[in-house]
Amino acid sequence: MKIAILTIFPDMFVSPLSVSILGRARDEGLLTVDTVDIRPYSAMKHKNTDDYPFGGGAGMVMTPQPIVDAVEATRARGYTGPCLYMSPRGKPLTQKKVRELARLDGFLLLCGHYEGVDERALQLAVDEEISLGDFVLTGGELAAMAIVDAVSRLVPGVLGSSESAVEESFSDGLLEYPQYSRPREYRGLTVPEVLVNGNHAEINRWRRKQALLETLRRRPDVFDKAPMTEKERAETLAALREETETHPPESGDTTTP
Repeated sequence: MKIAILTIFPDMFVSPLSVSILGRARDEGLLTVDTVDIRPYSAMKHKNTDDYPFGGGAGMVMTPQPIVDAVEATRARGYTGPCLYMSPRGKPLTQKKVRELARLDGFLLLCGHYEGVDERALQLAVDEEISLGDFVLTGGELAAMAIVDAVSRLVPGVLGSSESAVEESFSDGLLEYPQYSRPREYRGLTVPEVLVNGNHAEINRWRRKQALLETLRRRPDVFDKAPMTEKERAETLAALREETETHPPESGDTTTP
């Protein structure tokens, strides 16, 4: 997979792309991630990439010419796939979208800055706008890092175990079940017995039940849309009701089954 990140701050990506899983994946040739500095493509004398907005208003707007030229030059170097713009008005990023991107040969990520990007650049060079959520970042670089990380995990060979990506949160529409490691007992808290009895069928059933319950507790909106049988739905709702009756929520907790 080949990913190109277009930005005016390429140095922000040096460390994240050089360490841990992403660093190893690049070293092993499983993933190509290049940063493209937009500034050298500016036709202005001082290589400016922003200007005052027409109509007035606070801040500056990234101008179209450097962006469009940078995208076209990057595509000419063999980077294919859609150009995605990190934007708070874009479609929310989901694991489903991450899986779609992971099936591509590559894509481009455009990082905006200042008060945004000239609309003409979006019309000429961008295929889709994507948001990490209902909040605003200083620039698109952090959002781009998140997308690269999320997509890279699904590229074959990047993770040490092929099962790792399958069992993570949202992989099957649910949050992940609780995880435990050594020691078996820590400060009076013990690992559930089912996880140490060696019965893999029971372990799988426990993990499925806990994933359903964790999703209902923390993200009822996700639970409502998650694939499950009617029996599983009824049993999970009953389990949370019983849990709530036994341990009433603290003041301020408005989660209800």
